[in-house]
Amino acid sequence: MGDAVVKPADAETPAQSFPERLLGVIISPAETFADVARKPGFWAPLIAIVVGALALVETMIWKIGMERMVRIGIEQSSRASSMSPDQMDQAVRMGAKIGAITTPVFAVLAPPIALLIIAGVGLLIVNAMFGAKVNFKTAFSLVCYADLVSLLGVLMAVAMILFGDPEHFNPQNPMPSNIGFFLNAHEVSRPLYVLASSVDIFSIWLLILLGLALSEGSGRKVKPLPISLVYAGFWIIWVLIKVGLSFIG
Repeated sequence: MGDAVVKPADAETPAQSFPERLLGVIISPAETFADVARKPGFWAPLIAIVVGALALVETMIWKIGMERMVRIGIEQSSRASSMSPDQMDQAVRMGAKIGAITTPVFAVLAPPIALLIIAGVGLLIVNAMFGAKVNFKTAFSLVCYADLVSLLGVLMAVAMILFGDPEHFNPQNPMPSNIGFFLNAHEVSRPLYVLASSVDIFSIWLLILLGLALSEGSGRKVKPLPISLVYAGFWIIWVLIKVGLSFIG
């Protein structure tokens, strides 16, 4: 019953269009991931995610300004207390020059790299840990489609930038999807702020979708919950690493 047997009629059924899959990830993820597993393809969702990330970065640069974003980043670090006003201004100017080049490049390169890592972890979970068989193209396609929920976060963040108060905008935590957004980074400890900002609605949503996606990729030989739980374990380790680094950053 759980075997991924492709019937002739299924093989002849055309794949859903990208807009159908985009909407389906939100309203009917299991059916959408089954369609992606049947006919995988990653270029459309990957391009959409990269364009979304680049649009968010360019909107921040245009509306907030690179110098202000750099200043906020320095003020929230441990370096700020040991810097004079002149040193702060010099660091901001230098950081803004570098950031104007590196930030858009990072927005383009970071999503594909992150998604490749997530897909690789998915293969480790499904193939090595649970003994199912999913090839890399299928896993990467499923992961890319699962991450399309991040576009909702992009829309929320862009709305906050355009219609919110630029003076209180935090480029490191631009949207109210986690507890950290509602905390004052200058009034709480850095580790607590990092932890509160990491427990994010979109991160949890993605963990759930990854379980559903790779379960469909395995022909439902592996249930969604175990996959999501193992992913959650890796995610917790990543959060703890960030919290640990915040003690020295």
